[in-house]
Amino acid sequence: MNTIKYIILSSLTISLLWSCNEEKLTYSDTGNLTGRVVEANSFEPIANAKVSISPTNNTVFSGEDGYFLFEEVDVGDYSVQAEKEGYLAGYEPVTVSADTEVNLIFELAESDALNKPPSAPKLLSPDDGTTELPLEVTLIWSQAIDPDEDELEYDVFVRNDLDDTLFSIESLVDTTYVLSNLKYGVKYFWQVSVNDNHNADVLTTINSFETSSYPNNRYFYIREDNGHDVIFSENYNGESLQVTDSEHNSWRPRKNQTAKLVAFLRTVNSETHLFTMNPDGTDIRQVTSTHPLIGFKQSELDYSWSTYGSKLIFPSLDKLYMINKDGSGEQLIYQTPDGSFITECDWSHDGSTIALKTNDIDGYGVSIFTIDQYGNFLTTVLDGVEGAAGGINLSVDNQYLIYTLDDSGYEDPSYRQLDTNIYLYDFDTDTATNISVNKEAGTNDLDPRFSPNEAQVIFVNTSNDGISEKYVYLVDLDGENRTNIITNAAMPDWE
Repeated sequence: MNTIKYIILSSLTISLLWSCNEEKLTYSDTGNLTGRVVEANSFEPIANAKVSISPTNNTVFSGEDGYFLFEEVDVGDYSVQAEKEGYLAGYEPVTVSADTEVNLIFELAESDALNKPPSAPKLLSPDDGTTELPLEVTLIWSQAIDPDEDELEYDVFVRNDLDDTLFSIESLVDTTYVLSNLKYGVKYFWQVSVNDNHNADVLTTINSFETSSYPNNRYFYIREDNGHDVIFSENYNGESLQVTDSEHNSWRPRKNQTAKLVAFLRTVNSETHLFTMNPDGTDIRQVTSTHPLIGFKQSELDYSWSTYGSKLIFPSLDKLYMINKDGSGEQLIYQTPDGSFITECDWSHDGSTIALKTNDIDGYGVSIFTIDQYGNFLTTVLDGVEGAAGGINLSVDNQYLIYTLDDSGYEDPSYRQLDTNIYLYDFDTDTATNISVNKEAGTNDLDPRFSPNEAQVIFVNTSNDGISEKYVYLVDLDGENRTNIITNAAMPDWE
């Protein structure tokens, strides 16, 4: 009997122990799944990424630091996916074991990672190394091919060998672009890049072309543009070029063939100063600084080169100064004894003679005379007249001087001229001859200059109303063969 009880108790004990062990295994049949979502290249955390477990489809989102957590995941094999807009989804297989924590790292690449770049375009025109091109050039390149058919944009990069300035034209859709306002005699380098907004820019080779040499334009003059006086040059065929920009007042151009420079006047901080530049308008340099050019009327002021272009002379109130073309060595060479203003000056070819025009504060009381290079008086050409006068220019042999005189003798505060004629003064005979004999009535002949061969005079003719259009003319020294050569122009220079 006792044996039977023992067997029953033993069976019950074993049964209870088995039941306890079975309950413990069921409770611990899960594990935790943790991880982090980061950017593939920088490893910066990706917040708010969606992380899903398949096949349960349980989902959590990564925190600001990129971390995520699944708790009490049933033991088994799973596929875990991390995804966020703008990134390629990441997949990781994982096995969850009881009472363990599995850790995953998702490195998500940007969705562009599988996008392929476009092909490089080919530069078609102008051909590499082309020379003698005009100042407007059409750049042409081939259409790039994109495997993903993305929309393409092109950037054009251009620089030159003059100052190595680089400029770009961006976001072009067409495969052509017109380059304008180029400079003469300059070599340009150009390159095109294409972008599909997914990959790095794809670049073409670098090609070059060169513009034609600057034409030897002999005429220089001014023309109003954008409310400012602008300097132009022109050849004998009537082809003109703008030399200075339309944002500054630039006037009274004077070219020196030896120095290969053009001097001119420009307003700087309400003062008038001398400048020089290359004939194409490049390399502008201010010459005067200490003493500006000052007179009764700034548009009437004139200055002169030395023959070989190393120096210039210019007026400032009652004084005449000489200065080197680089702005150094300024010195006073003459001062009027009566305080009258020096408005115009001209320097002879041999440097021995300087012609001056002086006047009072209103521009009248004119005197035209010559001095030597040391400031000593030589000859009176004109004195004691009423009305406006000026426009002085010496001939190369010092025999003649041309000037203008308003024969009406009219004087008023606006400095209006009614009948201004050009006179040719002969130093040998002390006589002046009117060469405006064929001038139209009611007009003025102004700003005369000898032609390079001194057989003609170039000048401006305009109505005496003071507001009409101006025309540049040529006339023989005897007053015959008046010919209009340039319309809408003033202050001509012919060298």
